[in-house]
Amino acid sequence: MRTITTTQELEDICQRAKAQAYVTLDTEFLRERTYWSKLCLIQMALPSGDAVLIDPIEGEMDLAPLYDLFRWEQTVKVFHAARQDLEIFFVEGGVFPKPLFDTQIAAMVCGYGEQVGYETLVRKIARENLDKTSRFTDWSRRPLSEAQKQYALADVTHLRVIYENLSAQIRKSGREHWVAEELAILVDPATYTVHPEDAWQRIKTRTNSGRFLAIVKELARFRETYAQGNNVPRSRVMKDDALLELASTKPANVDDLGRSRLLLREARRGEIADGILAAVKAGQEMAADKMPKPDPVKDQVQVNPALADLLRVLLKAKSEDLGVAPKLIASSADLDALAAGDRDIAPLKGWRMEAFGNDALRLCRGEIALSAKGNNVRVVTL
Repeated sequence: MRTITTTQELEDICQRAKAQAYVTLDTEFLRERTYWSKLCLIQMALPSGDAVLIDPIEGEMDLAPLYDLFRWEQTVKVFHAARQDLEIFFVEGGVFPKPLFDTQIAAMVCGYGEQVGYETLVRKIARENLDKTSRFTDWSRRPLSEAQKQYALADVTHLRVIYENLSAQIRKSGREHWVAEELAILVDPATYTVHPEDAWQRIKTRTNSGRFLAIVKELARFRETYAQGNNVPRSRVMKDDALLELASTKPANVDDLGRSRLLLREARRGEIADGILAAVKAGQEMAADKMPKPDPVKDQVQVNPALADLLRVLLKAKSEDLGVAPKLIASSADLDALAAGDRDIAPLKGWRMEAFGNDALRLCRGEIALSAKGNNVRVVTL
């Protein structure tokens, strides 16, 4: 088992990887105490059998050779559930691995279930079992034990068999463009960029009051700015429930903050307290034409529950027929929106339109019906 700790060693293995059709990769990181993930370890395996650990903590290393490999388009970079890994490389190096293959996405397209885990694929495709004893390791601590290293390497060694199996299934089914559409989202910078100005849109509220939403917007903007600038989790500044409480109570001074039921003790004084009070004030003083405006169309739309139920049956039938995880095609919220008349939704775009959307629209227009026979549901044209 080899651990790489120098830039030259990294350069050597990345040059060898460039001669391969693909390379499998994974990372270990920590994020519990920071806003940005702390990269602790990178695992890499080549089809030739070589597998190494790349340690950015022990020794001094420039990851430039790895980023150069990411840009080398003759070698496919294979990950499982790549989103958090890609965010690390985008934030630290401003680069995405291309071309990319995500075995979790491919497995969903191939009918292995929703958000299928790596362990499941190892068991079902590689016919192996994973040792879970090092699952909760603090990967920032050194030295790593042999058991920890073996655990980390298993995340990329079995991935070779899984990739070759799934990529063959994808080619055979002719669904390469399905996977490509999903991967395009993963390598879009917008997927990982959170603008403080827009942070309020992630917070679920029960009121559409413009003034209330204005305060929510300013509080969310402050929280995001502070968390990013100080590299601390949003929840260490204030949690969503505390933010909504403050938007409702509108504290004007430190004494008012002290009466909050949900605000963390350390947020009731100092820089965070000052930021909260300034944000509340800014929200209260926001001009009416600058306030966040809820979507009036969405508020007025009424879901047709019977149609929504029929769409769920259609989705189940289609997903079973195609051998695809239902949630990869449409979520429950998507189906409700469709039954309410919304046509600007993911199931009506790209490969999903082909797989489900066309028949879903025909069902909404009364052009088809669903017929059940035994355990099977089929589409009947009217």
